[in-house]
Amino acid sequence: VQLQASGGGLVQPGGSLRLSCEASGRTFSSYAVGWFRQAPGKEREFVAAITRTGGTSYADSVKGRFTMSRDNAKNTVYLQMNSLKPEDTAVYHCAARPYAISYHSYDYDYWGQGTLVTVSS
Repeated sequence: VQLQASGGGLVQPGGSLRLSCEASGRTFSSYAVGWFRQAPGKEREFVAAITRTGGTSYADSVKGRFTMSRDNAKNTVYLQMNSLKPEDTAVYHCAARPYAISYHSYDYDYWGQGTLVTVSS
């Protein structure tokens, strides 16, 4: 599976962005997908994940603000980010693994290249 993340950019606090992660190469619907982020000088952290059938899980820091979804017909998952805060600034990576989601980055087999989100006025 090859993953391509996109949609990052510069946004003001309180604004919104939608990230996309497009997959190619295998049957995408067989994979759970996670979003992770890494801010400068910090460890990579879990943001959200979606199961093969669309069930979602979120980090407490983004719950109620971020929504993850998937469109298997388009081999794409999305991360809608609302009410963005400066502390959301990071490089966001999507990752995929067969079957079940995980909250741990080391459980994911396939990674996209990352897209930078900057929240600043």
